[in-house]
Amino acid sequence: MATKTLITEEKYLRTSFEGPDCEYKDGEVVERGMPTYLHGLIQLRLGALFLALMKSHNLYPSSEARHRVRPGLVRIPDVAVHLGMPVEAHPDSAPYVAIEILSPDDRMGDLVQKLREYRSFGAAHVWAVDPDDQTLYVYDSDGLHQVRSLQIPEFGINFSSAQIFEK
Repeated sequence: MATKTLITEEKYLRTSFEGPDCEYKDGEVVERGMPTYLHGLIQLRLGALFLALMKSHNLYPSSEARHRVRPGLVRIPDVAVHLGMPVEAHPDSAPYVAIEILSPDDRMGDLVQKLREYRSFGAAHVWAVDPDDQTLYVYDSDGLHQVRSLQIPEFGINFSSAQIFEK
């Protein structure tokens, strides 16, 4: 039986890892899926869509920033969008929008758990994007739903599938 090495959250936050950054859960370092080119393209495209709205809507996007979801849990949304610029190096306040982009080795159960954690953290909008199937999902109080576009109605924002998956 393999044993797992436990580290403190503070040590984790000071550590860098080879490959994709790892997350942290209750003393354990947790590997994330290996992103593909298409994953990275969609991540940049979503970031660019939000960057264009930064000044007009006070929405500050980042990619792959560690977020302290609760004590003992650090998640790394593929794209996080905050209302206003976070002051912490590792925000412990929820992003307004948390976005996960699926990698080929992601498991649906793990994805839904992560989306649930973002909602519990206080993210107003939680989205998932599947680059391979070109599908969009929203996770809300009723669970995970496939949608045609990603919307933030209170800001009049509507990102169509064509904008996100444009070749």
